[in-house]
Amino acid sequence: MTSCADSSCRVVTLRFDLAGDRACLVRVHAAGLNPVDFKTRQGMLKVVQRYKLPTVMGNELAGVVEAIGDGVTRFSVGDRVFARVAKDTLGAFADYATIPESLLATMPATLDFETAAGVPLAGLTALQALRDELGLKPGSRVFIPGGAGGVGTFAIQIAKWLGAEVTTTASPRGKALVERLGADVVIDYTTQAFENEVRDMDGVFDLLGGDTLKKSFGVMKPGGKVVSIAGLPEPETARKDLGRGAFLRTLFWFASYGSRVEARKHRVSYRYLFMHPSGAELTELAQLIDDGKLEPVIDRVFSLDEIADAFAYLEAGHAKGKVVVRMVDSPA
Repeated sequence: MTSCADSSCRVVTLRFDLAGDRACLVRVHAAGLNPVDFKTRQGMLKVVQRYKLPTVMGNELAGVVEAIGDGVTRFSVGDRVFARVAKDTLGAFADYATIPESLLATMPATLDFETAAGVPLAGLTALQALRDELGLKPGSRVFIPGGAGGVGTFAIQIAKWLGAEVTTTASPRGKALVERLGADVVIDYTTQAFENEVRDMDGVFDLLGGDTLKKSFGVMKPGGKVVSIAGLPEPETARKDLGRGAFLRTLFWFASYGSRVEARKHRVSYRYLFMHPSGAELTELAQLIDDGKLEPVIDRVFSLDEIADAFAYLEAGHAKGKVVVRMVDSPA
């Protein structure tokens, strides 16, 4: 397929077959950038997912449906959609992506493409961790360290929507942001040690791992639960999130041994979460956004030509909200 917007002509090679796939061909207008992208690039996730190289990276996108396959009933050509793409294919950093209908959702009417592209992965991660794993309900007390980041900005708002009281950590630069999003208690991690300030939490959603995760077990009520996306996977991760067998469960048993021992010492449970794509849950998030109950926070938007700079900016760890890449030649 050849695309010529002006005198400069790009040849775009597309490999897709929509027939019988219940899939849509989406013209990508913007794609979100996430820590999982640079971890994949660095080979840190090879034990979980090996990709045949070369491969097109990118885990989430927003765009317009260009074509539909057999059996597609929920979308039509021209629909504005967004998605967390399938984990085994990736492909968001591209002109076009083929996405199963079940993973797509209609974009929130109130958002542009760049903002919508920053929603799927972080939004679904927060929703699944807080509602499905921690089971937050009105009156729950939850600790979310690192609340000003990409997942954290969604997590604070979703926890408040579920009725929970939210404690988080932030720098002085991030304090106003997390308070605006609804955090009830904000601990300045540059001057305060949260383990001396936080007590009797029903749940912890760990976004940072390392010492933060280790110390988080001590701020819990007995019987509480720590869910992490930054620690080390445990056996349930292999079974429930990845559908893998005994070998990976055993590997994760050893990898997570220290965290599970620490959890038992404090009489709480530990769970590492690999989120799963879901068009149905994305539709829920879109409704929350259009209802004014959830605000996506975008830190910076880069062009595709600047994607190396976007990776470097994200890896520096100072983004407040999401980092997004605008695809070349895509309309606003």
